[in-house]
Amino acid sequence: MQVPAALIPKCPDDGSEMIPNLRCDDTFVQDEGWYAAYDRYRDFVRRHENLRVLYLELGVGMNTPVIIKFPFWQAVDKNRKAFYVCINRDAACCPEAISDRALCINGDIGEVLQRLGFCHDGHALPCRTRGESW
Repeated sequence: MQVPAALIPKCPDDGSEMIPNLRCDDTFVQDEGWYAAYDRYRDFVRRHENLRVLYLELGVGMNTPVIIKFPFWQAVDKNRKAFYVCINRDAACCPEAISDRALCINGDIGEVLQRLGFCHDGHALPCRTRGESW
């Protein structure tokens, strides 16, 4: 599970290897673009808070659960029409309060999605035949 060095993006200024924008140190970029995206997301959540919503969490760990995991749990807890799905290699879980409206799958996201009928390139295709059991 290693990324070839040739695929790691380089900084256009100094050519150094770029790193993901994660909330793990003081290098996290939270600029105007971040705030605009956050406002769009908040507006979406507000407009759908009492509707049927599927909160699909893919590979979110406990590094920063206050960003995705905890808000999803809280939204499902408040909205009886909402449903939560978590797919995580080792740590798929949810609180007891929403367990009747949740599905937690421990497994590789790619393998799970493929078994659900999504091919490796992300396009929804009939990857399994009707009636085929898992």
